Amino acid sequence: MPSRRSPFINAIAAARSYYRNLGDTASAVVIWALIGALFVWALIGETEALVIGIVTGSVFALGAIGLTLIYGILKFAHFAHGDAMMLSAYLAFFFLTGTVVGERTDTQPLHWSLNDLPGAAEPLMGFSFGYGLLLSMAVAAVAMAIVLVVLDRLIYRPLRRRGSGIVIFAIASLAVAISLRSVILMFWGPSPRFYVRGIRPTTDLPFDIRVVTDQFFIFAAAIILAALVYAILFRTKLGKAMRAMSDNADLALVSGINTERVVTWTWAIGGTLVAIAGVLLALQSQLKPELGFVLLLPLFASTILGGIGSPQGAFAGGMIVGISQEVAVTFGFLSPGYKFSVAVVILIVILLVRPRGLFGAQQR
Repeated sequence: MPSRRSPFINAIAAARSYYRNLGDTASAVVIWALIGALFVWALIGETEALVIGIVTGSVFALGAIGLTLIYGILKFAHFAHGDAMMLSAYLAFFFLTGTVVGERTDTQPLHWSLNDLPGAAEPLMGFSFGYGLLLSMAVAAVAMAIVLVVLDRLIYRPLRRRGSGIVIFAIASLAVAISLRSVILMFWGPSPRFYVRGIRPTTDLPFDIRVVTDQFFIFAAAIILAALVYAILFRTKLGKAMRAMSDNADLALVSGINTERVVTWTWAIGGTLVAIAGVLLALQSQLKPELGFVLLLPLFASTILGGIGSPQGAFAGGMIVGISQEVAVTFGFLSPGYKFSVAVVILIVILLVRPRGLFGAQQR
């Protein structure tokens, strides 16, 4: 017969559960209060930094959504995500200009590039770029989706079939990150690159806020893509299969779901998101090979802050991290070059106080 627990033990278990839930609720209230205070302070005193933070956060959000999708399906942290973003941006630069680094100076191995199309370099709708950049971004998205699917077939799938642990996957993804960065350095060198040179047009907003017009496009593109991912996850059969596999891969397999096809689509969607996020980030600033490694901290901070496995949480986490970074440098004691360290602080605090994040499922 099953053993009975004494009323005393049951009372201890109930009290422990009560205080655990109380602490979880209190941590959420404190975090949300701090986020609200930051937003209110930025809205009142640092509105321009808030606007720039929203744009930067939207780029982080796209990368974090791809990262959380990969973790949700494959259950490992993809450390090559940041370098994949930068490789995508450089691929778009290559398709746009056909330029790589030669022995002594830049050279064009191709006799034709997207910028050679009629009017491809002419600015669109007041932006600094033409439709050639949009085409190159689309081609880079397809290329990166194919690259990540091929990498999965060559590296990650054999590890899955051997039953490798998450540490092996992490080391493998770190090796992939180093390889991707080496490809960038080999073909484009260490010097910064720009999609468009010269002074970019700006737009004046109320409250004496001036923003680069390209930032409207960056924010709009991020919102549209996030909405499309949400529609795929919650309005299609593929999304239903992805959510089922995220909950229980073995149960999804015995239920008739083709799990390998789901994995392929996950890498393809993640590659598309990471490519567009990389191009948008480079359009916001510039292309630098080492930026991929630096991006890892904001991306992981966004993913963990929102809740690992939650695409909606990843989007919110990306916005919060982006705004926090931009607003933090306005305090005066933090140099703009070190604003990525804000992501480190957020990452440490959220891991200590609320590891499941703001939108993650509660562990039982």
